[in-house]
Amino acid sequence: MNAIPTETALPPHEGEAVHESWLRTAPALLAVAGALGASSFVPPERAARAAIPVSDSVRQQIATMSTGTEQATFATGAGAIERNALIPTSDMPVGRLSAFTEIASGSPAYANALKCMTQAIYYEAANEPEMGKRAVAQVVLNRLRHPAYPNSVCGVVYEGANARVCQFSFTCDGSLLRTPMARQWGESRRVAAAALSGSVEPAVGTATNYHADYVVPRWAFTLGKLKQIGRHIFYRLPGRVGSPGAFGDHWTGVERIPALDYGRLSAALAARVDAFAAEPEVGFVPGLTVTPDAKDRHAPLDVGGRLDTTTAWRMSIPDPSELSNSYKSTISKQADAPRAGGVGMAETAPVKDPAA
Repeated sequence: MNAIPTETALPPHEGEAVHESWLRTAPALLAVAGALGASSFVPPERAARAAIPVSDSVRQQIATMSTGTEQATFATGAGAIERNALIPTSDMPVGRLSAFTEIASGSPAYANALKCMTQAIYYEAANEPEMGKRAVAQVVLNRLRHPAYPNSVCGVVYEGANARVCQFSFTCDGSLLRTPMARQWGESRRVAAAALSGSVEPAVGTATNYHADYVVPRWAFTLGKLKQIGRHIFYRLPGRVGSPGAFGDHWTGVERIPALDYGRLSAALAARVDAFAAEPEVGFVPGLTVTPDAKDRHAPLDVGGRLDTTTAWRMSIPDPSELSNSYKSTISKQADAPRAGGVGMAETAPVKDPAA
């Protein structure tokens, strides 16, 4: 994928031209609204235009940058970790957006927004540190306010769920069919509620993308690398489309969880299970009680350095009284050996250098 052509897609005065065009057409639009009546309108998916518009070509490129399984990658596994480390941190400003508080707690839309945000945090960062969870929530809210993405929490999270490329892999790979773990779900829900109440994670600023460090997607080289938190690396869009001025859209006012094809999700989950069973090196290895991971840094069949907690074995130092007879005999002979010149073991003279 080529780098996003921000300069060609966004001429220096395009924002001003859009503003002047809006001022000229606003009276006509208001007249049409009065003629049709307010009840004829459905809340738009994009409720407002950002100060910095985004061209259609840039939108198309952004749409292909997902965390899904269909994304094009350069490398995966342990090799990807080293390769990601070679991508330099961008010198572009991290930026910062204001707190998001547009969805009133207790409103009909809030329950869906909270559920979608909790799902995103849980399925994407359940075992990530607290900051990593907050960073994922920040990315969701950043996308909500950017004109290249849907303007609702659920719209952002489920974008592409029924298409070939989903923006968040858990919405299309069958993960939703698995029952969440209670503790991690509770933690994710707490972070989600805080984000919807105005909590901001400044470490990732205006980031709109991230990926795990054990994969190198092609789009990683087209964006600005900001920071790694836990296993996730966060990126911002380059140029003006990634600056704070581009995040001027508002919440659309509606939160809908789309109808999903559960047959497709079941098939996707089954395919993942089959692939898991077919590759022992990524499943449970005999002698281990945890799943091997890219960070383990050992050969697939090497289980050294990790304790099998399913056995009663415990590391111990042998008691001297239980030493073998042969070892006792050797110790005894050493103790009875004559001390030449009266020099004991602790007083042995230094070894002479053969070259002297």
